[in-house]
Parts: sequence; C-alpha cells; structure tokens
Amino acid sequence: MKITSPVYYGDYLQLGKILEAQAPESSKYGTAAHDETLFIIIHQTYELWFKQILHELDSVTEIMQKPFVPSTDLSVINHRLERVTTIQQILVDQIQVMETMTTLDFMEFRDYLVPASGFQSLQFRLVEATLGIKPEQRMEVEKQFFTSRLKPEDRKKLDDREKSISVFELLEIWLSRMPFSEFAGFDFWGAYSTAVDEMLKQDHEIISTNPILDDRARAMELKNLEMTAETFATLLDANKYAAWKGAGKVRLSQKAMLSAVFIYLYRDYPALQMPFKILNSLVEVDEKFTTWRYRHAIMVQRILGTKIGTGGSSGHEYLKSTTERNRAFIDLFNLATFLIPKNMTPKLPEHIKDQLDIVYDNFQS
Repeated sequence: MKITSPVYYGDYLQLGKILEAQAPESSKYGTAAHDETLFIIIHQTYELWFKQILHELDSVTEIMQKPFVPSTDLSVINHRLERVTTIQQILVDQIQVMETMTTLDFMEFRDYLVPASGFQSLQFRLVEATLGIKPEQRMEVEKQFFTSRLKPEDRKKLDDREKSISVFELLEIWLSRMPFSEFAGFDFWGAYSTAVDEMLKQDHEIISTNPILDDRARAMELKNLEMTAETFATLLDANKYAAWKGAGKVRLSQKAMLSAVFIYLYRDYPALQMPFKILNSLVEVDEKFTTWRYRHAIMVQRILGTKIGTGGSSGHEYLKSTTERNRAFIDLFNLATFLIPKNMTPKLPEHIKDQLDIVYDNFQS
C-alpha cells in the first residue's frame, strides 16, 4: 500500500468551511432570529443530498449509455438506485425537523429572504431533468419561474441537462433492445391476448351474475370492463398505441412497454429478477419524490397557510399541484394495468424457459 501523509478529520471534511457557512440574513438587521440557523442547515443538507443523488444518477446514466449493458452491471445500477431511494427517505424524514419551527418563528426572518425560494435549487431541477422530466411536462408557471428566478449561468446548466439523454430515455432504449416482443416458434403476445380475453370473460360473468349489483351499478361496471378491454387492445395494437402515445397517455414506446410487461409477468425467472428490481427501484424513486413533495406541501401549509411563497408562487397550492404531475416513470406505475393472474399467464416453451432460467441444483432423481 502506498504511504500517504496523515489526514486530519476536520481538514478532510473541510469543517472550517461547512460550519462557518451559516450566515443568517436576520443578523444584518439586528438580533439574529434563532430558527434561521435551523432553516439554513436543513436546506444546506438538502443540497448536499441532492449532490449525492446526482452523483449516483450520473453513474447510472454512464452505464446505461453503453451499446450493451452486461448483466454484471445491472446489480450496480440497482444498488445505486436503491441508495438514491434511501437518501430520499432521509429527505422525507427531515421535514419533521423543519416542522419544529412554528409559524411565528419563521415570520421572524421570512421577509428577509425575498425573493429566494426553492425554485432556485438548481441541483433539484438537475435531478428532475436527469430522471427524465422534460420542460413540456411542467406547468407554465414553473417555466416562467425558472426563467425569471435562475441566474443566467444556472439557467444554461439546466438547459444543457434537459437536452442531455435522461434515465427515462436510456431505460426506453434498454427495454426496446430486449428480445421479448417476438420469440422464434412461439407467438407469446397471441397467447397473452387469449389469456386476457379469458380473464375479461370471467370478469364479465362475475359482474353479470352478481346479485348484489343493481342495474345501474351493473351497467357501470360492464362499461368499465369495456374500457379495460380497450386498454389491453391498445397495448397490443401498434396504431392504437401510437395514437395513445401521441396524445400523451404514455411515454414509453410500445416495444419498451411490452418488454416491461413481460418482465413483470415472469419476474421470478433468474434472468428477469434484476431487470424487475431496476424497474421497481425507478418506481420507488418516483414514489419517494412524490411523497417528499406532498410532505413539503403540507409542511408549507402548516407554517404559511395560504400565504404567497417567498419566491412569488402560490405556496402550498403550487407545491401540491407538482406532487402528481412531476413524475418521470408514470408508465412503470401503470404496468399493473396489464398484468394478469399467475394461473392465466401463458406457459413458456422449454427453449424459452431455458434462456431465462439458471440451474443451481444438479440433483437428479
């Protein structure tokens, strides 16, 4: 091992810089507000965690940009995504610390912060863009605030990141390369369609003969069943799916979506376990940020009520509106729509099972 010079804990962590980086604005106008230090430290901590999340996502992006992603890299991708979700849980839990600050505590220094706001968190916007949230998905008010609130150099960094390939786009490319749309000698999607028809037929029978339902409720459930049937038909019809995608109802291509459905249906096979974990981790990333946004919105309402935010937004109402809207992997959430019971899942031919299986036990009776 190479001989190195001694390292001192405080110097290594640059604690001199970090611990002196809290400069309350209120102290410029008299006595410093006690809770402003907490407010600063919490937001500095957020930014440090955002930096780590970007570090993990950038490494995932680098791996997934390869023309071929080896199976050994899949565990690395999933491990780093799981680290992101663990960090996200800390972001959610940290809101409890912020909520120890009362409305009156915040009002002691709030007016000194105008027009600073979370809109100006460049790193969080970079995280969103890296995941795959595009400008066209955002509300008009968000676009206006980004343009007017970010410094020109930060605006350029965000523009550049939004133009770069995202995790969502790389996921779509990766799923599209998977050989699950066609199998030599086996029409899987034909078998899947037959199984779906059988499932819908059973559902129709249950609704039609259910003695608890009155005529109105029965008609409503049968109508919903028709819509479900049309949803399955759209998944399997290239033209219908293209129209669906053009209308913004899905983001993934049909081929990528079919691969994802196949992975979910047969996730117990060893070859598909890690791809399933990656898809599930991406769902978790979206879910954790959705939870964080919601908890943040509730916290803001608790402290500010219906007051306008320091950055000029509608405060709680704006934050609440972004909770559901800003999700990169909504298609993965909706995969459950296309799953069918295990006992109806098409049986795979042996030559396909052999490709997906791994033999761990050589016992022979």
